[in-house]
Amino acid sequence: MRSQSYVVAFVGVVLLIGIVACASLGIAIAGDEEMCVPMGIITLEPPDSVEAKRSAVEFQHSRHFVKACNACHHTWEFTEPITGCMTAGCHDLDTLPRKEDSKAIDKDQAFRFYKNAYHGKCIGCHKTMKQEIQQMATTLAGIDGKLPTTGPTGCIECHPKE
Repeated sequence: MRSQSYVVAFVGVVLLIGIVACASLGIAIAGDEEMCVPMGIITLEPPDSVEAKRSAVEFQHSRHFVKACNACHHTWEFTEPITGCMTAGCHDLDTLPRKEDSKAIDKDQAFRFYKNAYHGKCIGCHKTMKQEIQQMATTLAGIDGKLPTTGPTGCIECHPKE
């Protein structure tokens, strides 16, 4: 049982080294081609058709390189260049979709509303991380050292007042 844990840990470390190597070079492989991976801050804004009620989000893309690309870019199949969230057919709706002739939200299409995608994926991941870190804190209570931090989960943490 213990040797299996070492094998899993070793494979995880090797994968992490590969991800970090690609991230540090700013490239990823898509099929037989290299593609550029943005290294700095990506400004996330609503579609042009929406009047922003809060400030844009300064997303630090490189801080997320510890995750697999398809954790966020969930439709990416490793062969084509990665597209943004608001690409046609993905999260491209600028309002919540409603059922035909009704004010009720179409729950089957709600994922296409750009705001649901960002809030659900980003905040959801950060909340999950927060729970995992709290569990680590409980488990490792007697060990000195700093536990990892999580990303923002509140409105003004992502959308600071201008």
